[in-house]
Amino acid sequence: MDSGKPRALLSVWDKTGIVEFATSLVDLGFELISTGGTARKLKNAGLEVMSVSDVTRHPEIFDGRVKTLHPAIHGPLLARLQKKEDRIGMEELQYTPIALVACNLYPFVSAAAANPPLDKDALLEMIDIGGPTMVRASAKNHANVIICCNPDDYNSIIEDLKRSQGNPSGIPMLRRQALALTAYQHTASYDVAIANTLHSRWNGIPESFDSVAEQSARYHETLLASSMKMKTLRYGENAHQSAALFVDDDAQGTYSTLVTAHVEGGKAMSYNNYSDADATLRLCRSLSTDEWPDTPHACVIVKHNNPCGVALAKNQVDAYMDALASDPESAFGSIICFNEIVTLDTAKAMADLFIEVLIAPGYTPEAKEFIMQKGNRRLLTIDSPNDRLAPLDRKRVLKQIEGGWIVQTEEAPIIDWKSANTVTEKSVSDAEIDSMKFAVRVCEQVKSNAIVMVQGLSTVGIGPGQTSRVEAVRIAARRAGERANGCVLASDAFFPFADGLEQAAQAGASAIVQPGGSIRDQEVIDAANRLGISMLFTGHRLFRH
Repeated sequence: MDSGKPRALLSVWDKTGIVEFATSLVDLGFELISTGGTARKLKNAGLEVMSVSDVTRHPEIFDGRVKTLHPAIHGPLLARLQKKEDRIGMEELQYTPIALVACNLYPFVSAAAANPPLDKDALLEMIDIGGPTMVRASAKNHANVIICCNPDDYNSIIEDLKRSQGNPSGIPMLRRQALALTAYQHTASYDVAIANTLHSRWNGIPESFDSVAEQSARYHETLLASSMKMKTLRYGENAHQSAALFVDDDAQGTYSTLVTAHVEGGKAMSYNNYSDADATLRLCRSLSTDEWPDTPHACVIVKHNNPCGVALAKNQVDAYMDALASDPESAFGSIICFNEIVTLDTAKAMADLFIEVLIAPGYTPEAKEFIMQKGNRRLLTIDSPNDRLAPLDRKRVLKQIEGGWIVQTEEAPIIDWKSANTVTEKSVSDAEIDSMKFAVRVCEQVKSNAIVMVQGLSTVGIGPGQTSRVEAVRIAARRAGERANGCVLASDAFFPFADGLEQAAQAGASAIVQPGGSIRDQEVIDAANRLGISMLFTGHRLFRH
């Protein structure tokens, strides 16, 4: 029988604050309906709770798979009480309106990120059906139902209800619309997480289809992305631009990301800080591999999204000093990343350099204390396995353009160095091959047109982001100075004319690694032979725009 009290239906996975919220609702004259674990928690807190089964007069079935999917629940959620026909229908069916719904969904994102991974059946069980249906119905009928998906909104909803003396109809329409929008964002984000996870898992099982064509037809490509706003940033790239930081729903796993990194010291991170830190971290991850076992320490220095110094060394201090020597002028106000825990010796070596942000998988207590003596130092800690940055993962990169998006994958280039082709009369030595491997890995992260000069496993000159490849060579050579003599030079794309190679030879380069593929390759090869330079073609272009 209808008690005349407004009803609230509470069914939440995240039970943060739910007891306090429910208690306040009861104090305001609400009658509570709940189910499953939420109902047990409320009853254990001493609250009187009506079960969903009491309302539907139907038991939960299939191990709780079907609970709220019933006309006795969704009729009250969708009834337009401002319409006479709907009010009459509710009376005939003896349904009582539901004025408020608090519901958030099973944690599919964290379930998908479980380690070890959940098997197919266990993962599918984490897909909430009744919850999203209830949320969407309530949001659709927000004129009559207050929908809350975020525990952070509980207190403000209670304050709104107190102002209306417990009368749900007193909640303003703008407030209802805001809550409904949050609800749709909640279910949309949830559906994106499910679709992306299942796409990545199921799309990797081609044996379940008769042909590749059938597989492609089965998976219609739809770009889905979901992120939640973490915080508003001070401003964007420039002071007149607004900016914010969002975190991907799936930014969980065995180690932290740049967005979820622990930040200490100094001012809050800015838009430019995050942009530059991303470029720095990406290159450092690219070098944090087992490819150079004798030189495991990597240091990357980035300014305005371009590396200005990169090195691998046997110890961390040498890696820093070698990277700094590449371009000490540009390193002022830079972002620096190490792939190993920062030591006190390294901290002391950096003492005189102004650094915007320092990134590492950790810091010794002595190093952190020393670094933080300067109040403007910002430390980012990227939790990582074995206290070493994890290697660069293959990922999807999205770029918005007018009217749509362009999407690509990003990953470290996989080059078969045994099959790479030496095209000059002068052969490439094993030491030069090792330097080429390093130079190519760095070059891949430099804005195009890009030229990188290295000595051993350290950059000595970088020419980034030029419209002319010859000019990129000139810039790298100018920064390298005398250190260009005998260097290995990497180019992110082929030399379209011999002039760039001639400029490199004039600077002192003794070996060049480039993709090849120009219609004038032979002209460039002839110039290298004439100048006594060895040259290797990889067949892999490394543009970064």
